[in-house]
Amino acid sequence: MIGLDTNILLRYFTQDDEKQSEIANFYIEEQCSEENQAFINSIVFCELVWVLEVAYKYEKTQIADVLEKILQTSQFVVEDTGAAWNALSSYKKSKADFSDALLAEINKNAGCKKTFTFDKRASKLPEFELLT
Repeated sequence: MIGLDTNILLRYFTQDDEKQSEIANFYIEEQCSEENQAFINSIVFCELVWVLEVAYKYEKTQIADVLEKILQTSQFVVEDTGAAWNALSSYKKSKADFSDALLAEINKNAGCKKTFTFDKRASKLPEFELLT
């Protein structure tokens, strides 16, 4: 197993740089398999969402589709897949950022009863509590 950085996934999904996209396409489509999987950690997952939102102006539904494709692809192993799926579900249904939804899931799985925040949007998720 090897790890993938955010920029590899960005080139693969956006196809915005001809040379790098070609390399990313080849690696992901020809070199990754169920036997030789690519690992995507939580930081990369969150960075991917942020860059797609901010730099590429993707809509939430487009981002959710990208994340779902990654989670369903057998060539990829996503760190804490259960938390990632639950975070994706929360992200789709709320105004919270994906990173907040994933943070909530990871903390809940670690035994946290609540995660304290000053972020009003994140505090709408049941795992958060707004400090005022």
